[in-house]
Amino acid sequence: MIDNIQTLGPVFAGVWILTVLMTLVRPQRYLNSFLLMLSLAVTVVFAAGFFSPDVRAYFLMACLLLAALSLFLVPVLLIINGVQMIRKESVCPAHLLSLGLGIVVAAGEIATVVYVLGLADAVDLGKWNRWVLLLSMTVFYFSFLVLCFVLYSVFMQVMPHRMNFNYVVIHGCGLSGGEKMTRLLSNRVDKAIEIYEKCAEKPFLIPSGGQGSDEKISEAQAMKAYLVSHGIPEAHILPEDRSATTKENLLNSKEIIDGRQGGRKTALVSSNYHIYRCLLLAREAGLKCTGIGADVALYYWPSALIREFIAVFVSKKLFPWAMAGYLLFIIPVLYMFIR
Repeated sequence: MIDNIQTLGPVFAGVWILTVLMTLVRPQRYLNSFLLMLSLAVTVVFAAGFFSPDVRAYFLMACLLLAALSLFLVPVLLIINGVQMIRKESVCPAHLLSLGLGIVVAAGEIATVVYVLGLADAVDLGKWNRWVLLLSMTVFYFSFLVLCFVLYSVFMQVMPHRMNFNYVVIHGCGLSGGEKMTRLLSNRVDKAIEIYEKCAEKPFLIPSGGQGSDEKISEAQAMKAYLVSHGIPEAHILPEDRSATTKENLLNSKEIIDGRQGGRKTALVSSNYHIYRCLLLAREAGLKCTGIGADVALYYWPSALIREFIAVFVSKKLFPWAMAGYLLFIIPVLYMFIR
């Protein structure tokens, strides 16, 4: 046990300190998601060192099996989530995302099992053999990227924050019937009220969102009315009602903050699945802030998080690196195709 602490203790402490520091200083860095995965892997190895050699082998095997089981549960949960989205929301491309992705991931995992168990020759796929292997490796690669994104998004939510903000920006979303706040939006405003009440020096709240073509009032106006009805003084509410996108939310809110005197410590409140991309756009807008996520319905979360991952993935900064990594990962298969 002492040898384990002396040998792996510094590595265990070092990777976690680096992960937490990077999350606090640069929370919008996708690299942090890989640091978190590394920290979890080191934690498993470090924890294994506290067991006897015989028990250690069983512990590592159990962790490996748990990880494998988690991967195989992913497509099942995605398909179930897709069915729930269709039943509780509506049939549209966005709500079919979980179902479609679950089917693709399931196909890729079945292909992976075929190769891992050495069944490829027995099945005799013929000319499709290489294509099945390509599908398997593709699903594995992108599933890993999604898993990193999901774990990091959850990790960001459980990170503690000191409630000493000067401003709290609340991101808007569509109104029900053109004038009523949806459950999604009210959860965001409730989280902002919670932050407001925890701050010793009360911050200014910036409800941000313009009026859509199908809306009778702006999202900012609806949020302001909700805040006032819950006891927030109007003097502490600074509505931003000109924006139509998340980026405009941030740029216009920054303009309001920059035009005022005093401290500028800012919290950014949106749905928990949306926080990572908000912080990414906030960095581009030059707004330094802390992201704090509001709860969403469990059935809605997977589909929404996948959409957020796709939005982050196709960004100019991440897409080239992700595709370069993908090409390096599948080089062996590509070599088989050109032989």
